[in-house]
Amino acid sequence: MDWVGKRYWLVGASEGLGLALAQKLNTAGAEVIVSGRNKDRLDEVVAGLPGRARAVAVDVGDEASVAQATEEIGEIDGMVFLAGVYWPMPATDWNAEQAIAMADVNFTGAVRVLSHVVPQMVARDAGHIVMTGSLAGFRGLPGAVGYGASKAAVMSLTESLRADLWRTGVRVQLANPGFIKTRLTDKNAFHMPFLMTPEQAAQEMFELMCDKAAFDRSFPGLFSLVFRLSRFLPNWLYYRLFA
Repeated sequence: MDWVGKRYWLVGASEGLGLALAQKLNTAGAEVIVSGRNKDRLDEVVAGLPGRARAVAVDVGDEASVAQATEEIGEIDGMVFLAGVYWPMPATDWNAEQAIAMADVNFTGAVRVLSHVVPQMVARDAGHIVMTGSLAGFRGLPGAVGYGASKAAVMSLTESLRADLWRTGVRVQLANPGFIKTRLTDKNAFHMPFLMTPEQAAQEMFELMCDKAAFDRSFPGLFSLVFRLSRFLPNWLYYRLFA
């Protein structure tokens, strides 16, 4: 994959996985447009990147903000959606505000961005779309009301994009990470096996993006097997093990 001269828009790149991926793409030669809600923080990110980069603030929960950002950015070679919010939440301790925020940012926010990006790429018959799912999206998990459902929706959406754009010049990919050490996972009071650094997760995502033949990657590999294989368990066994 030749990254030199390519323009990639990273939505949700002010910290964590998004920031680490921006650094990798920029080091490889791509121009990166980093987005998030905090313009001052984005300017700091751009100042620390080694190559050509710019900051464009966007709130994926606001259609007008997304429309303005996409118009300002113009034509891009690729878009990576990494924006997300998270709170651990069991159904027995439902928080309506947080549950709605997870659905609106993680999933509907992705739809808002794609609604502007996809038609442009389809019209040019060229482009690269990378979406961020989660191991939590493979099957319903305890304490994951809001987050797991929003990621499952993103994963289904990406699979549909892949099916529709299979024979076009628009490449679609899906990354499904496990636990990553960020301010979001710092909210978890439980043990997180195979906890990755943002840099480790970004390397997995970068390798996926470099592989033109691959559609998806779930990582860490060994840990992801638990979630991928859980889809084949009968309901009575799955809920006995996981609920």
